[in-house]
Amino acid sequence: MNITLLLSLLIIGLLAGILSGFMGVGGGVIMIPLMMLFLGYDQHEAQGLSLAVLAVPVTFVAAYTYHVGGHPVNWKYAIVIALCFVVGGWIGSKFAVKIDQAVLKKIFAVVLVIAAIKLFFGK
Repeated sequence: MNITLLLSLLIIGLLAGILSGFMGVGGGVIMIPLMMLFLGYDQHEAQGLSLAVLAVPVTFVAAYTYHVGGHPVNWKYAIVIALCFVVGGWIGSKFAVKIDQAVLKKIFAVVLVIAAIKLFFGK
């Protein structure tokens, strides 16, 4: 691993972590585009690595910080959603690996644009 690659990985991880703690985004919105840009990954590779990173309970510390900061986290709801997230992630990955790279990239872009428009113009 050369210094440029190491710096790219550090930057991607730090940005994803900071923005995850700050705005609740990280994997899809930050890591995937940065891995494609800085690491030259294709859509499938970036999504796979993003999921691998999220396999470690990295967000627990950020969620706990919100909880002790006076913004209670409903841990029971979080567990139910997390369990369903695992099942949904498995189902979604089964579809994603069968979709052509160019089509998957376009679907990903449309989802990001729709989310951005809704956030920008929503109440």
